[in-house]
Amino acid sequence: MSSKMRFVLGITGASGIPIGVRVAEKLADEGKLFTVVSDAAKKVMEYETDDKEDTMRKLGEYSEDVYGEDEIEAPIASGSFDTRGMVIAPCSMNTLGSLAHGLSSNLVERAGDVCIKERRKLVLVPRETPLGQIHLENMHKLSEAGVDIVPPMLGFYFGPDTIDDLVDYVTGKVLERFGIKNKMYRKWNCVLDE
Repeated sequence: MSSKMRFVLGITGASGIPIGVRVAEKLADEGKLFTVVSDAAKKVMEYETDDKEDTMRKLGEYSEDVYGEDEIEAPIASGSFDTRGMVIAPCSMNTLGSLAHGLSSNLVERAGDVCIKERRKLVLVPRETPLGQIHLENMHKLSEAGVDIVPPMLGFYFGPDTIDDLVDYVTGKVLERFGIKNKMYRKWNCVLDE
C-alpha cells in the first residue's frame, strides 16, 4: 500500500468518542491508520463507552500504531511522514484553538499543524454547543487556512433510527472530505428519488 494511503486520526477530550472510533474503523478500511489519543480523550472514554480498555483495544486493531499525546517523537509529528491527511474526531475547542494559533503543545496539535503547513487535508469534527464567538472565529481562521470543519450536526432527512445511524452520518461526511465514496447514510438525492 502506498504512503499516499496513510491517514492520521486524533481523538481529543470532547464528547463524541464513538464518532472517532467509527472514523478509525472506516479509515482503516481505506489504508494504514496512525492514531493519537489525548489524555483527556481517555477520560471521556470512561463516560461515553462501555469499556475504555476495550475501546483502546479496538483503536489498536484499526491502527498501525496508537500514540499518546506526549509521544512527540512519533513519525506523524514530521512533515516528511507522507499521509493523505488527518481527522481530529472529536475535536475539543482547546485543540481547535491551538491549531488556529499555531500552537503545538502535544502530538495531536503537532500532527494537525503538520497537515496545515504541508497543505494536506485536515478535517476537524468540533464538538461543543452552543458555539461562542471565539470558537467561531477560530473555526473561520482554520477554514481560511484550508481546514475542513465538519461539526457533528444531526441530520434527519434519511430517517435515522439509532444513535449509530447518526454516528454513521457524521462518519460518512468525514470520509467524503477525502473523496472516499461510502454508503454510511442515505444521500439526499436518494431520499428525493423515493
